[in-house]
Amino acid sequence: MLPTFENIDPVSQYKMWTTKQESGNGSAPKKLVPKYNTTSDRVKAAFVVSDPVDWGRDIQVLCDILRSGGLPGHKNTQQPPLYFAADDLEYQGAFPFERLGMGAFRIALESVFNRIHCNALEYVSFGKPNPFVFKNAEAILRKLQSSCNDNAIDNGDVGSNRFKTIYMIGDNPLVDIKGARQAGHPWFSILTRTGVFRGKDNHAEFPADLVVDTVEEAVDYILKEESTS
Repeated sequence: MLPTFENIDPVSQYKMWTTKQESGNGSAPKKLVPKYNTTSDRVKAAFVVSDPVDWGRDIQVLCDILRSGGLPGHKNTQQPPLYFAADDLEYQGAFPFERLGMGAFRIALESVFNRIHCNALEYVSFGKPNPFVFKNAEAILRKLQSSCNDNAIDNGDVGSNRFKTIYMIGDNPLVDIKGARQAGHPWFSILTRTGVFRGKDNHAEFPADLVVDTVEEAVDYILKEESTS
């Protein structure tokens, strides 16, 4: 996108970092030639699948795509579909305090877009705490259960394949625990003090079914519960 649309990032000249490029035999890397005409083919949809590296550039480029109908540099108010793979506001990294995640980037993009465009930003956000993620995981687990059971008969009776309990272990009440609570039965939420959550007691807004210090404690609890049930 950037080499094709020159000057789309107005401050690119001040960004001195480079991306490592592989070269087969030490020769100069080959220039990539797009297989389609990027100056005339519209972007049909935009997907944000990981945390952006350069927020300023990426917000600028996405705004250009979304307010131009998918063809930067042209006027078209029809916004292409926009999808986010996750909506975590914060996550725990190596730094002592939480880092801003994809959800924070989504908020920043939405704030800017709504100020410069006549229509509000439209998007679909997958990932926790979207109940779809939990329902989809349950459906996949049912299929795995059936495939591992030699005596299983696929008669279309979904009710016969229901789980008594599905455990959700997570360190973020706003996405892990909230999502499990919204999904409802058979989800059982276990909150660990290993990342975003460090509280002494349960989370006030999205309390988990169980709070432990480590993932190991959570696994031990599950093994004990399932061995006696």
